[in-house]
Amino acid sequence: MAKVAFLLANNFEDSEMKNPYEAVKNAGHEAVIIGLEKGAEYSGKKGTVSYRADLGASEAKADEFDAVVIPGGSAPEALRVNDDIVRFVKDMDRQGKLIAGICHGPQVMISADVLKGKAATCYIGIRDDVKLAGADYRDEEVVVSGNIVTSRTPKDEPAFIREILARLN
Repeated sequence: MAKVAFLLANNFEDSEMKNPYEAVKNAGHEAVIIGLEKGAEYSGKKGTVSYRADLGASEAKADEFDAVVIPGGSAPEALRVNDDIVRFVKDMDRQGKLIAGICHGPQVMISADVLKGKAATCYIGIRDDVKLAGADYRDEEVVVSGNIVTSRTPKDEPAFIREILARLN
């Protein structure tokens, strides 16, 4: 059983959190929500789901997790400016652990400087940022490059989830 961190702030893309989170739990893994503040409630931008943070960013330690998932929406913009979130993602990368981001999720990877030399995809609106971060941008439903898994939009969720689960088992 793997322990998977989900990074959340307000206005995440509802399905990009809900579907991978439920898939990870249904596969028997432990899913832990890390927010900017422990106990805070974070709502999706469509208002269909909300989650309470199990841990605050300052408490998150990479050596206690096997993987991290970063849903898209507007949340990654709030997450990427938090030093503790950036440190956590950097540490996960240094330890060679799975880092998965969909849509705007790779914004956190850009701030953590973990995309250099990797292939990646993302929401088209941040494509140039991903390229400038040193990644080989690919317009594909899911891109796996070493310990990094990325996808573009909610329609790519099945492929994104499939690749996450394949690496957890």
